[in-house]
Amino acid sequence: MAERILIVDDDPVQRRILEAAIKRFGFETLTAETGDEALAALTGPDAEEIVLIVLDLVMPDLDGMGTLERMRKEGIYRPVIVQTAHGGIDTVVSAVRAGAIDFFVKPVSPERLEVSIRNALKVNALEGEIARIKRRVDGTLTFEDIVTRSPAMQRVIELGERAADSNIPIIIEGESGVGKELVARAIQGSSPRAGKPFVAVNCGAIPENLVESTLFGHEKGAFTGATEKRIGKFVEADGGTLFLDEVGELPPDVQVKLLRALQENEVDPVGSRKPVKTDFRLISATNRSMIDLVRQGRFREDLYYRLNVFPVIVPPLRERSEDVPLLVKHFLTRFGAEEGKRVDSITPEALTLLMRHRWPGNVRQLENTVFRAVVLADGNVLDVDHFPQIAAQIDDFENVEPTLPTVELTALPDRPERRDPNRPPQRHEPMPPSAIGFPARPDPSRGVVPILSEDGDVRPLEEIEADLIRFAVEHYRGRMSEVARRLGIGRSTLYRRLKELELDAAE
Repeated sequence: MAERILIVDDDPVQRRILEAAIKRFGFETLTAETGDEALAALTGPDAEEIVLIVLDLVMPDLDGMGTLERMRKEGIYRPVIVQTAHGGIDTVVSAVRAGAIDFFVKPVSPERLEVSIRNALKVNALEGEIARIKRRVDGTLTFEDIVTRSPAMQRVIELGERAADSNIPIIIEGESGVGKELVARAIQGSSPRAGKPFVAVNCGAIPENLVESTLFGHEKGAFTGATEKRIGKFVEADGGTLFLDEVGELPPDVQVKLLRALQENEVDPVGSRKPVKTDFRLISATNRSMIDLVRQGRFREDLYYRLNVFPVIVPPLRERSEDVPLLVKHFLTRFGAEEGKRVDSITPEALTLLMRHRWPGNVRQLENTVFRAVVLADGNVLDVDHFPQIAAQIDDFENVEPTLPTVELTALPDRPERRDPNRPPQRHEPMPPSAIGFPARPDPSRGVVPILSEDGDVRPLEEIEADLIRFAVEHYRGRMSEVARRLGIGRSTLYRRLKELELDAAE
């Protein structure tokens, strides 16, 4: 389902004009004649589908400024573009102070309107990422911040929300890179301990001789090198949450002290004469089978049952491929801002490639893959060429038709933007694969593209190029990356030439 834009205007002619223009941009529309109708739509059952509002300032009853004020009071946050027949600096300042993100005077050109809408959505997405990062730092991240629409992840969220209100020990299981720490932070942010310390410890990354003092602390002079007192991670987490990642890597002697800490809510620092009380919520995580570790004698059985009170299993990314488009959008917004690049879209073919990959490294691998693609990108569109390592692992990808995602992307349009014919073609400008076809094919056995016509004259360069491309596609059996490589051009250039040479009809 496409994103929906709410048009609020008491003029029916203006509503129809805006509705027709916005639908041409690829969005769905919803209309309202008054501010009250707009607020009803924004609080109704389909409110989540509305991603932006085009709001007239001058309306009877509740006008545009009043609508903005009511939205702010009721906690309704959507990017708003205001419009009016009479524009003045005072009006603009008042609208922006009330929460508008952009402003235009009627009548507006379609080009200006489209730019305003797309920029507003990009700014809104970036602000969302910044707010999410801030909540992560503040310890107030919630399950609403988890980027997912997968039914498998909905079960994880339901379990996490149920466990958040209690102090029950939780163990999060899942492969490396699935986001176990993110789930743990969401549990903390949804619990009464939100905003309190969240102390994360990777048990497998601490040297074995330092695990005990790192977790439980030590007194000054307790051992060689202990030049000052250290309180330890359990005391650091006092009042908040302690997250033990890869808990199965803990040495046996530390497992004994962990069991006592869980039972008594107190720890014994190394070299201390008395225990230290601490109030913490324990969330542990592992990418291994804990029961196998118990059977092998590498993990205490009594500790296992103490930790495994409320298990939450996070599915791997390959079992929730519908999340890939949303995650790509999320990472594009973040890395585009970090790298100072305007990379805001991805071709359907490249998105299909990412959705077909198995992602053994899960979300972490996808994150690094998108980061690399953003760094490599010259334009604002990511194509298959930006993911060579992934494409090399997909068998017969060249012959697969792109599958457009059912999940719509705010920053990633599901179709290429229309190109101005007066603008030079961009390197990564995509073309729909359905526009590619080859009605007349040269005989592959010849291996020669004729230069002269039957009359003995030199053939036009365009005809020779068309024959050469036909022959290359036939010779390499439609593998477009190989065709582009052998012809010494980029894939997007090849697609553009196919269109310009009118090599259409389906094969």
